[in-house]
Amino acid sequence: MNDTENKPMTFSEVIEVRRKTEAVSKYLHERLTGYIETLRPLFVPDRYIGKLAGGKFDVQGSDRAFAEIQRKYREFTAKPFDLSLEFDPHWLSLVGSRLDLQRWAYTHHIQTDGETKAVTITSPSRWILTYRSNFTVVQMADAMGSKERAPIELRRQFVVNALVMQLAVTRNPGLGQLMDGLHYRLQSEVFPSLSKLPLVTFTSPLPSFRPSDDLILEATGFSGVPAFIELLEIEAIRELRDPLREEINKLIG
Repeated sequence: MNDTENKPMTFSEVIEVRRKTEAVSKYLHERLTGYIETLRPLFVPDRYIGKLAGGKFDVQGSDRAFAEIQRKYREFTAKPFDLSLEFDPHWLSLVGSRLDLQRWAYTHHIQTDGETKAVTITSPSRWILTYRSNFTVVQMADAMGSKERAPIELRRQFVVNALVMQLAVTRNPGLGQLMDGLHYRLQSEVFPSLSKLPLVTFTSPLPSFRPSDDLILEATGFSGVPAFIELLEIEAIRELRDPLREEINKLIG
């Protein structure tokens, strides 16, 4: 989301922009899903940690990869994850190879009539890539912030999955440039409430914003669901930059 949050709008404008936003967001999501499916072999865990991930063969550098994951895991033995100090290599075999592309979302708190209303805000142009697990990123973040946290087995596997995903990305440094050429920025980010755990995200260059809290309340009251999607800057779509064209223009002056 850019700095244009709480942009003045009428409710009818919100409805129209939201319709366009959802259409564009669906297209961007389907396009990214296709790219990731093509790149799926790069995210298979046994490509990097061999038999430790349940693969049939050892791979060169698997010992170094295991040591790297084990070292990073130690950062999450303290609060808020409170994981066990000992790292069991068997956990790596539980990661699996099923990928899950989740929309980036967060909780926005709105003060109204003397009370606070929590609204789940979803980004139309930003996604998190994870290995499939029992908890989505948002669910884990909510569980970590509640009194009744997720069972330690689920917290532990969530962390291990994230560390293996991070390993896959760092082992393929050309992925960032490739995705940039496809108009998606690949990076590692930390999700609120999940401490320093790195998550792999893909972001479209289209900026988005939140309208005023009053309009969000009106929209959620109309739908009956405490959830809202950020709106895309429609005019910005017409100004999309093309990295390839810009680089070539530099070469030819």
